[in-house]
Amino acid sequence: MKTGMIKPAALALAMASVFTAPATAGERESLEQLRSTTIGLIEALVQEGILPKDKADTLLKKAEEARQAATSTEQAPDAAVAATPAADGGVVRVQYVPEFVKQQLRADIEKEVMAKLNYHVEEERLKLPDWLDRISFEGDVRLRYEPDRFSGRNLQEFQYGLNPGRQAMISNTQDDQNRYRARARFGINAKLSDTFTAGIRMTTGHMDDPVSPNESIDIHAAKLQWGLDRAFITAKPYDWVSATAGRFANPFFSTDMVWDPDLAFDGVAMAFMPKLTDSIAGFGTIGAFPIDQVKKGSVNKADDKWIMGAQAGITWTSPNQSSIKAGIALYDFKNVEGIRNNIDGFDSRYNGTVMPYRQKGNNTFDVYMNGNNSCGLVVTGSGAGYSGDGCGLASKFKVLNLTGQIDLATFDPVHVILQGDYARNIGFDQKEILRRTGSLYKEENEAYQIRLTVGMPEIRKRHDWQVFGAYKRLEADAVVDAFTDSDFHMGGTDAKGTILGGSYGLDKNTWFTARWLSTREISGLPLSIDVFQFDLNARF
Repeated sequence: MKTGMIKPAALALAMASVFTAPATAGERESLEQLRSTTIGLIEALVQEGILPKDKADTLLKKAEEARQAATSTEQAPDAAVAATPAADGGVVRVQYVPEFVKQQLRADIEKEVMAKLNYHVEEERLKLPDWLDRISFEGDVRLRYEPDRFSGRNLQEFQYGLNPGRQAMISNTQDDQNRYRARARFGINAKLSDTFTAGIRMTTGHMDDPVSPNESIDIHAAKLQWGLDRAFITAKPYDWVSATAGRFANPFFSTDMVWDPDLAFDGVAMAFMPKLTDSIAGFGTIGAFPIDQVKKGSVNKADDKWIMGAQAGITWTSPNQSSIKAGIALYDFKNVEGIRNNIDGFDSRYNGTVMPYRQKGNNTFDVYMNGNNSCGLVVTGSGAGYSGDGCGLASKFKVLNLTGQIDLATFDPVHVILQGDYARNIGFDQKEILRRTGSLYKEENEAYQIRLTVGMPEIRKRHDWQVFGAYKRLEADAVVDAFTDSDFHMGGTDAKGTILGGSYGLDKNTWFTARWLSTREISGLPLSIDVFQFDLNARF
């Protein structure tokens, strides 16, 4: 037998230890069961191509000979302690093997069998290559039925788009609609070494929408769009520190108030996880993430837009796995505020200061300065239309965020989880905004959320359940409207309201979720929306 394969002598020795070990009357039944298991193991090895049938027959024959010899001497007062070679020099005859030796032999054989399942006896590879042991797959599918209900007090859509002080591009504000939507994600993760890992993930969703992977499904749509939303490499040289670069999941401890759960972060982040005591651990994250890399030139004086983020926090865990977690973060959004062009209407050097993607809610102004303060009003033969690409953000954004969570596991598996989140945009400065935009804006720069969840922390199997309720209030310039939750108020800020819902496990990794989100504006134009979501989820 070549090196790296299971050695017949070792297997024979293990079999002999089972077939020949002296036993009392009370042990014989257990030994017979163990002998049957050993024979079953040999047969399985033959079926898998690990061990040739002729060699397996030889092993069984030799083991039976050893058992018969042991039976003939079982009544002797002194059993031999050492293994002695047989006359033919090829059979190992074992009269007695200590228990610790048996255990070690079993462990060694099991380890060798599992490590070599992908090889034939002559080291020929099976169909599965060894690199598959370092690859893992993940994915999920969510099917959603979403009835959206709009209040009769809402204005027509174009009126929100023609409001330069708080411009909002909304496709529907008055007509109730029922939407059928789908989200599908599939990822591959690879362990490159003990230090490095890498991963990619594909997801549905429109290519110009960073916060929603949902797509409406109907026959007319024909095919769903499918794009890459994860591509990263992670280095973890020690248990307490890691670094990730590329496009990856949110690295911060947060809720959906500042960051939408589906938002991917591009850039680099470092995470620190020092263990302070048996029950207390710290955590910290720093990172730099590009939002929009602007093409430079004589006609474009806008600067690249970035997010610089840092967070620190602490976690306490009790013996019954109840926990308290709290963190403080500062997110500095670089160059996201708009800058006015010259008043003559021919200057376009600062058009690039407009955010490449927005939802709604932040205070805005016209960077075009074409004389009508319209943020891109376009007059055509059929009347007035709206391009919406000339509104810059009025405020700078430097968001201070406090996040906390209390998880009571006293009634495990049922948990009671209380979450709180507070954010304040300390970058809001009325005087600075007035100098830059020529307009005065009300200070509306705070947000908070409180959420209570009762049930299993995560739905994993049949009959797992969870109910939850939340209240959220986001003032206009508390957070950047482009990145907050895309479901609450159908995306954006200047909104307050409640969220109620629950989840129930239908089977392993399959569950149903229902949510009701009821929201209205805080200070802008009237806009009240009720969104109902009924989700069928499957994870693999």
